[in-house]
Amino acid sequence: MSSGVQTASSATQSPSARSSAPAAGGSQNRNAGVEALADLPPRNRVCLWQGLSLGGMYKFLSLKPQITLGNLDRLISAGLMTGFNSLMNATENMLYGGRIARTPVSEPPIFILGHWRSGTTMLHNLMTLNPRFTFLNLYECLFPGHFLLTQKIMAPLTEWLLPKKRPMDNVEVAWSAPQEDEVALAVWTTLSPYLMPAFQGRMSVYERFLDPAEMTADERSVWKNALLTLVKKLAMRRKGMCVMKSPTHTYRVPTLLEMFPNAKFIYIYRDPRAVYQSTIHLRKMMFAENTLGNLRPDVWSEETLYLYERSVRRFEDTKHLIPEGNLFELRFEDLEKTPADVLEKLHASLNLPGWDEAEPQIRKVISGFSSYRKNSYRIDAATIHMLETRLRWVFDLYGYSLTQEETAAA
Repeated sequence: MSSGVQTASSATQSPSARSSAPAAGGSQNRNAGVEALADLPPRNRVCLWQGLSLGGMYKFLSLKPQITLGNLDRLISAGLMTGFNSLMNATENMLYGGRIARTPVSEPPIFILGHWRSGTTMLHNLMTLNPRFTFLNLYECLFPGHFLLTQKIMAPLTEWLLPKKRPMDNVEVAWSAPQEDEVALAVWTTLSPYLMPAFQGRMSVYERFLDPAEMTADERSVWKNALLTLVKKLAMRRKGMCVMKSPTHTYRVPTLLEMFPNAKFIYIYRDPRAVYQSTIHLRKMMFAENTLGNLRPDVWSEETLYLYERSVRRFEDTKHLIPEGNLFELRFEDLEKTPADVLEKLHASLNLPGWDEAEPQIRKVISGFSSYRKNSYRIDAATIHMLETRLRWVFDLYGYSLTQEETAAA
C-alpha cells in the first residue's frame, strides 16, 4: 500500500471554513445527500441525549443546538433522564470510584479504526465473539457513568424500548450488543464529534473534538480520563483485551499511543464509492433519530467528503508511530468474502489470543450471513464521476480501480 498521502492533493479545508461557493460536484453532489427524506426510519424512543447528566445537558445546551417544536419531546425526555443519570453517576462513583482508580490496565486495548461504513461494525461484531476479548455494549455506552450500578436491573426492564434493527444497515439491536465507545465519550464528556446530529452545518462546534490534540488542555485531560476510566471499568468487569471500535479513533492514533503504548490497531478500508453512499444513508438515518432540529441534507455531502479525506490523511500520516507488529490493515471486500480466513490471519499477525476458542462460534455466525439483507441503493453516474475525480488519490492509495459504471453500495 502506498503512503504518499502528503502529495496526493492540497490540505483539506473544513466546510465550516469554506466560502459560500457550491460544494464540489455542484447541485448533483448536493442532491446525492437529499436521498428522499420520505423514507425516514420510524421514530425511536431512545436517543443519544438521554445519556446526559445535568452538567452534560447544561454544556450541551450552552452550545445552542437548533431545537424545533417537533423534536421538543426528545429534549424533554432527555431532560427527565438527567437527574437520574446524575444521581446514579454520583452513587456509582461513591461505591466503585476507588476500586476503578486502582484497577490496572494489564492488557493493551485493541482499537478498530476506519471511516464510517468501511466495515468497522462487521469487524467489531466478529472480533468480540472471541471469549478472550471484552467490549462496551449499547447500555454501557449510553450510560457510561453508572452501568456498573444499574445495568443488571435497568437493561432487562428497558429492552422493549429499543428498535429491533439499526435503520442504517439492518443489524440487530440489543442493550448487550457491541457499541462504539465514542457514544460513551459523547454523553459523558460532550467532547465528541457525535454532537453532530444537533449541529448539522455547524462543524465548528464539534470538529476539534475529532483529535484531542486540538482540544484545550483541560478538555484533553477530561477526555483522556474518560477513555481510561471506560477501559478500567471493562477490566473490572471481566478479564481480557478490550476491543474498542469508533471511526473517530482513526483521527487519534498519537493520543491513543500516548495513553496505551502497547495497544493493537486494526485499520479497515473500503471502496470510496461504497463508503460515500453508505455514509450519506447513515447520516440520514442517525440524524433523523437524534436531531433536535431540522435535517440538513444540503450539507451532508460536503461534510462527508471532508471528514473522509481527513480520516484517511490523518491515519496515513500517523500510522508510522504504531510499533511494528501492532497494526493490521485489511480491505472490507476481503473480510466480506472470506471473513474467517481474514480473522485468523489478523489474530496471528497481531499475536492475539483465543483464536482456537473463537473460531467455531465465528464460523457459526458467518454461516448465517446468507440470510442477512444488506441495504442496496444505486449511485448515479455524476456522483461516481465526482467521487473518482475528488478522491482519485484515495483510489490510488488503496488500489481501487476507477470506473464510470454504476455501482451498488451497502
